[in-house]
Amino acid sequence: MAAFSTGMAQDNAESEFYLTSPSLIRNGNLMTVDMSFDFEGMKLKSNQAAVFTPMLISSNDTIRLLPVGLYGKTAWIQHQRGILKTEPVDREIALKYKRGMEPVAYQQHVEYSEEMNGSYLVVRKDLYGCAGCNDGEFTSEELTAYIEPLEMEAPQLMYMAAIDEGVKMRELSGRAYVDFPVNKIVIYPEYRNNTYELGKIIATIDSVKNDPDITVTSIHIAGTASPEGPYDNNVYLAKNRTKALKEYVTNLYNFPKDFIQTAYDPVDWKGLREWLEHNNINHKEEILSIVNSNIEPYARNSKIKTDFPSEYEWLLRNVYPALRHSDYVIQYQIREFTNISEIAEIIKTKPQKLSLSEMYRLAASLEPGSDEYNEVFEIAVRLYPEDERANLNAANTALSRGDLIYAERYLEKAGNSPEATYARGVLKGMQGDYLEAVRLIEQARDSGLQGTEEMLGRFNSLLNR
Repeated sequence: MAAFSTGMAQDNAESEFYLTSPSLIRNGNLMTVDMSFDFEGMKLKSNQAAVFTPMLISSNDTIRLLPVGLYGKTAWIQHQRGILKTEPVDREIALKYKRGMEPVAYQQHVEYSEEMNGSYLVVRKDLYGCAGCNDGEFTSEELTAYIEPLEMEAPQLMYMAAIDEGVKMRELSGRAYVDFPVNKIVIYPEYRNNTYELGKIIATIDSVKNDPDITVTSIHIAGTASPEGPYDNNVYLAKNRTKALKEYVTNLYNFPKDFIQTAYDPVDWKGLREWLEHNNINHKEEILSIVNSNIEPYARNSKIKTDFPSEYEWLLRNVYPALRHSDYVIQYQIREFTNISEIAEIIKTKPQKLSLSEMYRLAASLEPGSDEYNEVFEIAVRLYPEDERANLNAANTALSRGDLIYAERYLEKAGNSPEATYARGVLKGMQGDYLEAVRLIEQARDSGLQGTEEMLGRFNSLLNR
């Protein structure tokens, strides 16, 4: 425990405080400052504030870390309201002072460089609200504690190969609002906004059909109608308008007759239900109850119109038009890529064409830990954000460069494999929690994971030093 105290003027706060177990530890590419502030010996008046700024001092540089601000009762209120102006900082750990307050754990990470070897820790205290330190003036003390950085080799990491998905099937989907004259079932491409809406479907198909690496395998179109009007007429309109759109697309691309599959829904109750659930309107719950009822479809719409006429008129103008739409899905297959040079080129231009196994095949050809190697896993997790193996491998690349924040984020989605448990153990060790690191790595070992001895030895050594 390092204790710091200074003699101050009578109007100033009694300034003794403690740093418990201050340490500077190198973990890969990060330098971790780990300690606790103990303010038991401090006494702040209600209008006073003390800001403590840890700094790493080396022969070439001074790195300011996240400050800890301690505020008396009145100063705290002034700080919260923006009245009390302390030295400008982007952010700080702001605390309301009280006698006997618990020690404050403090841990910060900064990027490591060789010039930091031999750095020492300085804690600067700036006092506000005392005599002679108003209007932006303040007193300060530099309080030093020298700790030799601990060298630590890059962690041993365990990546997982992707499961080969076999045939690469993908799909694109969208929604178009093709408009028809009242009770008509013929498509007029120039009618109202149809040029744009039909263009969305065409652009989606073209994006895959014109690619030599892709084969379109099926197209599905589902048309809907809105609730107003006789139900039988809605059936007629939804069915035949969907058929008209199918014929329009088939003729445009010369697809085989039954290449495009269709479906239709005479009334898009689902769309109306979703709108009501996510928006507010008078008598919302009563209208939702009618929508969800087993009343015959036409009678359901009539009941809304009869029971809530003003709300119905508003829905008819503002919501019902969006319930008349055509949803489309284009399914396609991407060919397999086996040539490493080709995969290396595609991952730069159209990585969405690659499977995880193809990406990892490329990674296997690169130097482990290199920028190119790490980039493959970063791209993989962006394209497959829910895949457990992609998240584990991305966490490993983050650990290799000392980025503990991203490593922790990726590990949240990395599943519970022994490799993921091992990676969480490495993360805990790099965060300085050696006891938990050993526990997790032993758990991974006991689950059958091989090659855990090196990191167990490192963290056991740090735990017992």
